Amino acid sequence: MDPLLLVGLLVILFAVFTVLKAVRIIPQARARNVERLGRYHRTLKPGLNFVIPYVDRVYPMIDLREQVVSFRPQPVITEDNLVVEIDTVLYFQVTDPRAAAYEIANYIQAVEQLTVTTLRNVVGSMDLEKTLTSRDTINSQLRGVLDEATGKWGIRVNRVEIKAIDPPKTIKDAMEKQMRAERDKRAAILNAEGQRQSQILTAEGDKQSRILRAEGQRTAAILEAEGQSRAIDQVFQAVHRNDPDPKLLAYQYLQVLPQLAQGDGNTFWVIPSEVTSALQGVSRAFTEALPRSAATREEAPETSEFDEEVAKASEAAAEAVADAQDAESPKGPRQLTQGVEEPSPFPDLDRKHTEAER
Repeated sequence: MDPLLLVGLLVILFAVFTVLKAVRIIPQARARNVERLGRYHRTLKPGLNFVIPYVDRVYPMIDLREQVVSFRPQPVITEDNLVVEIDTVLYFQVTDPRAAAYEIANYIQAVEQLTVTTLRNVVGSMDLEKTLTSRDTINSQLRGVLDEATGKWGIRVNRVEIKAIDPPKTIKDAMEKQMRAERDKRAAILNAEGQRQSQILTAEGDKQSRILRAEGQRTAAILEAEGQSRAIDQVFQAVHRNDPDPKLLAYQYLQVLPQLAQGDGNTFWVIPSEVTSALQGVSRAFTEALPRSAATREEAPETSEFDEEVAKASEAAAEAVADAQDAESPKGPRQLTQGVEEPSPFPDLDRKHTEAER
């Protein structure tokens, strides 16, 4: 092979390689730092860039987009001397590629350590309960401290979030028991409130029902009293309008007498004083002779059914009058003396009965 041809090929290859090293294409949201002879020269922007081969040194790309870094859980001691493990997430963005490359050796590690130390300072001034309920306060304090510290590194911290706060297992058990007790307490309170409302509603219902029942009974009693009043008024007016005969009243007395003796336990009963006069009126009613017709005068049988009924009625009336007089007498029941006849309470009836026998 011709040496000149070989040398020409080598020269061509070197030239192509040099051109390739001189051309740099940077993607969007990326940046690359360039050192010339060991000193920072410039930062390559997105697009087509040219450098001097073998003189300029191009460093690896730096991502200018917002990045998310999740750090492993870190043990932190609270104000009440309890160790909790806090897992954090950091959102940051490189704003100055030169400072990120030359101001800090490893900005990811630096941000992680700064987050841990700041988190311990913030949580160390809080107790466990406040730590669990103050995530927003912790996030804002962490973000302020980190953003101020990383500003000179060409980094902007956008957000700091706490993913989890894990207290010790014993504390978890105690917290679960406390929450269970609180839930049982609330359940008991709600149950008691429900029972109280139920009893109140039941009492209100009973009250309303009793009031309505009492009003109904009162109305019924009023109506019944009005009905009885009207009935008595009508009876009173009818009695006075018809002007009843004393004989009718005496007969009503006789109808009431059997009702006084009704009942198995009635062994003693009192006869009013008016009964005597009533019985005397009845006796007169039975003894008074009714006017006879011409046929009746002609036919006068020696014994008739009428005479028998009159005799029986007179005997019953005499016995009733005797019992009434015994009841009214303060000396007790009347005693018959031997050989002395009692005067008859119905002389007219006896006289007429004697005439009929003759």
